[in-house]
Amino acid sequence: MKKTVAALLAIAAIAGSLVSVAPAAHAGGGAVAAGVAGGLIGGAIIGGAIASAPRPYYGPAYYDAPPPGPGGCYYRRERFWDGYEWAFRPVRVCY
Repeated sequence: MKKTVAALLAIAAIAGSLVSVAPAAHAGGGAVAAGVAGGLIGGAIIGGAIASAPRPYYGPAYYDAPPPGPGGCYYRRERFWDGYEWAFRPVRVCY
């Protein structure tokens, strides 16, 4: 945003110096050169003022812990007694 404002002010300064010089262009080359020099100096002053402005302070930032990676889980068959016979069932094991 700051660069955009600086660019717009520089363009406005150059355009203003060219507009103010147009009626005096018949007076000779010295008037044109003075207008261009004035515009460049004015743009440098305005650009320097914008560039030297203090930077905003945003304070300390809070960063949450990263999400856990893919789970280290797998399914394993376990044998269990159901009261009548031995049976198997899948059991999820995570580490």
